[in-house]
Amino acid sequence: MACSKLSVDKKRKVDFENREFKSEWTEKYAFVLPVGSTKPMCLICNDTVAIIKSGNVKRHYETKHAHFEQNFPQNTELRTTKINQLKSAYAATSSVIVRSATQQERATEASLRVAWVLGKHKKPFSDAEIVKECMSEVVTALFEGTQKDEIIKKISQIPCSDSTAARRTEILADDLLEQLSSAIKKAKFISLAVDESTDNTDNAQLMVFVRFFDEEKGEFHEDVLGVTNLHGHTRGDDIYEAVTQMLRDREIDLKHVVSIATDGAPSMIGRERGLVARLRAHHPDLMAYHCIIHQMVLCASLGERYMEVMTTVMKLVNYLRASSALQHRLLRSFLIEVNATFDDLLLHNHVRWLSKGKVLERFWALRKELETFLLDQKSAKAKPFVDFMKNEEEMEIVAFLTDITSHLNDLNMKLQGKNSTVCGLMSAVRAFQRKLEVFKCDLEQDLLHFPRLLDQTAGKHHHHNYAEFLDKLIKNFQSRFEDFPLGKQVLLCIENPFLVKNIAEFSTEATKVFQWASAASLQTELIELQENLALQESHCDPVTFWTKMVTAAGVPLLQKMALQILTMFPSTYCCESAFSTMNMVKNAYRSTLTNEHLHQCLRLALTPFMPKFKQLVAKRRCHLSH
Repeated sequence: MACSKLSVDKKRKVDFENREFKSEWTEKYAFVLPVGSTKPMCLICNDTVAIIKSGNVKRHYETKHAHFEQNFPQNTELRTTKINQLKSAYAATSSVIVRSATQQERATEASLRVAWVLGKHKKPFSDAEIVKECMSEVVTALFEGTQKDEIIKKISQIPCSDSTAARRTEILADDLLEQLSSAIKKAKFISLAVDESTDNTDNAQLMVFVRFFDEEKGEFHEDVLGVTNLHGHTRGDDIYEAVTQMLRDREIDLKHVVSIATDGAPSMIGRERGLVARLRAHHPDLMAYHCIIHQMVLCASLGERYMEVMTTVMKLVNYLRASSALQHRLLRSFLIEVNATFDDLLLHNHVRWLSKGKVLERFWALRKELETFLLDQKSAKAKPFVDFMKNEEEMEIVAFLTDITSHLNDLNMKLQGKNSTVCGLMSAVRAFQRKLEVFKCDLEQDLLHFPRLLDQTAGKHHHHNYAEFLDKLIKNFQSRFEDFPLGKQVLLCIENPFLVKNIAEFSTEATKVFQWASAASLQTELIELQENLALQESHCDPVTFWTKMVTAAGVPLLQKMALQILTMFPSTYCCESAFSTMNMVKNAYRSTLTNEHLHQCLRLALTPFMPKFKQLVAKRRCHLSH
């Protein structure tokens, strides 16, 4: 064994010997060393030798080119001229090869950039050839002569077929995923948003988003961690296996996940077999909560009487808008003829959060024209709807529902959007809860916040006790949001720590959620922060304040808590938006995409990262050279 080891250690490894090519070998043996190569090349026959070693070079020259030595003797002007001619020919050939390789690489980069733009705009692979044709037409219009011909020739060399665009999309998606994985590994805290939905081809898709703070760029990132098909059942166990597999694929330790936002479905929050329960079995400190937007929508459930009126309105709209193409055309023509505010009604979509309120607003704006149109029809099907619209009590409820859903839609719009924070959304919810108290009082006074109800009742006493509905709404908001894990003082501290007055209550709320935090340390750090006059003067939005302003303020626990809270997803809006994007992509491709390509296209459409085009081209060059 010892002898064997010794022989291995003494074995020469010529690749690691720093041999140097001697310039005189060119004149003496007609050899050069190509740029970037470790193998000398003969200028006479273009063969190479394996090692930069004078013996190898000399042996090749003497055994294969003895005639060259006779025709062009050493140290003669004739030899020098011949060697220079060989070097010039080699340089010209090398220049052509390099120039050709550079043009190919530029064409490859252009192809990647075309695929990137198509992916960002959710366009199919086949559009790449259209983009190429557009570029040629633009060049034809803008340039003339040889310059035009050269540019068009270069455009024609860009590979843009369907299959090429598909390969480029795969390369880009892999690069973006690699960037995401690299950034996640450096993140201190990670949050997840998880939602499951059925796409337009009845496939159950699980969408998982990740949010984290990128210290290098100084900003929070939201990106798709993964998408997967749930074949068959969509139980808690199935979702748990899919989520944990995504975490393993990205090498994410579950203990680094601070929080998880879900849609509140039983498969997500089931007490025993739900996703959250399964995750908490391995990570007890994981903070889990129901999407704030979903909670808000559930609060706005209607009572039986109001639901009956709402259903009648939706049936009326469907009768006019969707029962027949002829009737729809007649309705639109009539609305245009009478110069109505709008030229059509809106259809209700159960999936879209704002749909119901928008349908009611459009219906209310056209109610008089619709009543006239229905009267002119004189049909048995239209008569119940005519009676409904002539019923003042029913229309009063429609007016109230239009007003209150308008307020709910305003709240919904404030809750939507990417890169929102828990503080911002909870602040909007708390403000709406206070508004509901004002709305309740307003019902008995001037109806300032119910303009349609005021218009319908003409200032007279209304038929229904709408305050009961508002009481129910107030209780729904209280019951659904009182269990939110973060208390008011903690949220206030993140939004503006200088406004926190009850420091003891703040520390109590904080330590209930963050087990690692010390109440005493949090209290002293908050006092020190509040007395920092420079930070008081420079206070800005929470993200900038806690990530950039307080880094040198000596409040590590407060900053850690703030970063964890700012990392939290306030809702699953990003998942819902991604499902819409997925359906748009599938529609663009007319459902011909494989799931793998679908998920790659989705990553291009949603990622906050930018592909590293130059590096991808260089990587491809290295791959081809090997």
